[in-house]
Amino acid sequence: MTTDTIDDAITVTGVRRRYVTRTRLNLLTGRREPTGWFEAVRGIDLRVRRGELFALLGTNGAGKTSTVELIEGLGRPSDGSIQVLGHDPVAGRRHVRHRTGVVLQSSGFPPGLTVREMARLWHSTLSNPAPADAAVASVGLEAQADVETAKLSGGERRRLDIALAIMGRPEVLVLDEPTTGLDPESRRAIWSLVRGLVEQGTAVLLTTHYLEEAEQLADRVAIMNAGLIAREGTVAEIVADAPARISFDRPSGLALADLNVGAATITASDSVLIETRTLQPTLRAVLDWAGDTPLRRLDARSASLEQVFLAIADTKEQS
Repeated sequence: MTTDTIDDAITVTGVRRRYVTRTRLNLLTGRREPTGWFEAVRGIDLRVRRGELFALLGTNGAGKTSTVELIEGLGRPSDGSIQVLGHDPVAGRRHVRHRTGVVLQSSGFPPGLTVREMARLWHSTLSNPAPADAAVASVGLEAQADVETAKLSGGERRRLDIALAIMGRPEVLVLDEPTTGLDPESRRAIWSLVRGLVEQGTAVLLTTHYLEEAEQLADRVAIMNAGLIAREGTVAEIVADAPARISFDRPSGLALADLNVGAATITASDSVLIETRTLQPTLRAVLDWAGDTPLRRLDARSASLEQVFLAIADTKEQS
């Protein structure tokens, strides 16, 4: 099978990444030798298919940035292997780099260049680029084409990052916090652009702190915690085991003892939280119990990715 026909654009197998934290001087050799390590990534497996958007989530320190850096070819794993488009991203860099687009968490541009000049400069370095002006227009920067990059807002600079990353028609696109600093309208425009790339067969690896972004865009999601994959699957699969929630301010004049919600659990203080596997029947029971008494700040919602994410993060904090 050739590298151009495999379904998996990114394959991560048994990957670990360790960083040296302490060293000591060997008096015989005169060299410093490592004596302590921190293992940021502790043995993970991941697959990102062509034409798929895969979201890698995790709190700060979970190991996702270290993982993304390895996939980008910025370092070698301490153990395990990584394949990008069928090649090691370090040893096979010449086979991978021109087929990959990357949006880093932060980047810099030559301050004296305009947006158009920066785009055309980048265009000249690529082997099969899309037109520079079209890439700029795709992220809504055509009105800023003659503005120096140093004078762009943070959100505009972020959009220029994305324009340069997609200009090379990448088969694999790594988006590391791509919409940080964007207003909601710009964020949704970028979502639409990314969806179009996925529909054309691009494999997209996304890291984001906006869980709504992952819910809206991702075909599959992995949540990292303490260097391991804590949960992986579609959003529906990940939230399947989490309960729905109903909450409201505790009303005076109504006894919670009279509220029959079956197997659901009730936590009450000044407010009431009900966790249930059967949202609609439980909500009906709550409304029947309340009758004409208004339930202030009534909120009923199915389990969410945010709910599962925060539960996993809370597990880390308590460990």
